[in-house]
Amino acid sequence: MSEFSLIQRFFAEQAGLPGSREGTEQVSGLRVGIGDDCAVLDLAAGEELVTTTDTLVSGVHFPEDAEAELIGQRALRVNLSDVAAMGAQARWFLLSLTLPDEDENWLEGFSDGLFSAARQYGCSLIGGNTTRGPLSISITAFGTVPKGKALLRSGARAGDEIYVTGSLGDAAAALGVIGLPDTWGTIPGSQKEATASLIKRYWQPSPRLAEGLVLRDLASAAIDISDGLLADLGHIAKASDLGAELRLAALPQSSALRAAVSNDAERNVLALAGGDDYELCFTVHPDKVSVLDGEIAEGRLIASRVGRMVAGGGMRCYDKNGQEVSFDKSGYQHF
Repeated sequence: MSEFSLIQRFFAEQAGLPGSREGTEQVSGLRVGIGDDCAVLDLAAGEELVTTTDTLVSGVHFPEDAEAELIGQRALRVNLSDVAAMGAQARWFLLSLTLPDEDENWLEGFSDGLFSAARQYGCSLIGGNTTRGPLSISITAFGTVPKGKALLRSGARAGDEIYVTGSLGDAAAALGVIGLPDTWGTIPGSQKEATASLIKRYWQPSPRLAEGLVLRDLASAAIDISDGLLADLGHIAKASDLGAELRLAALPQSSALRAAVSNDAERNVLALAGGDDYELCFTVHPDKVSVLDGEIAEGRLIASRVGRMVAGGGMRCYDKNGQEVSFDKSGYQHF
């Protein structure tokens, strides 16, 4: 199968862009899509473009024998999490795919997973590249946001409250079960139901795009949690020239994690430093806390208040008795 036949069969047709003008016109904001040297995008007046890229490598970010459909799901979802952290609406993405061979069954499964996630989150494939080599997937995602409204890491101020969406630690707890290097310790095999839930959180993280839109006018700073809460909140603190204090008792942890990991200290390490959560960490000025809490009460987002930004540097964690607790690990390190 030629490169262009592969692209047409598994990606262009799935994207709804069979190389025709009619197909391109079905995608909002896309003037030229798959089939030309570049995609051409048409932004509405008053919009800014946000873009992000991420690479997943076989044996590092997923096991070599992982199901292709799961890889496709995860590859797009983790990229869209960055778009969510900017308070942007997901719009389009590019795919660069390096393949060891032309395995049609694998390609079908991968494209099914990829486009299932794309349909769920309302974004369209508009181009990319394929080549031969060890399996890796790179996606560049694009979103749009009203001019001047993008959420940044640098907007936090001393006294801002720290929140996180969803729950933390699930995906990291499942690493050993999935077949990746297990930094944190394995889950007891008897906890099958809990384990299945944790594994799903790894393969199908939920990019908080809807929540990001709600936070656009409420949060002072935001970041997605990919490397662990301590590491990623640390980026907000550094960009804002502040420190942070966290309350361990406030860390949101799922019932599945509590069932699978009974030790409180072990769960806290997973929640603080495990990574792969793809939740949002954000800060809110005291003047807007009541509005944000109202949004939570009305069910527009699920979020927990976990700490406060403070003057000076450093990250400090406190137990339920107000005693400071130290941790050896701060988050995933890429190198």
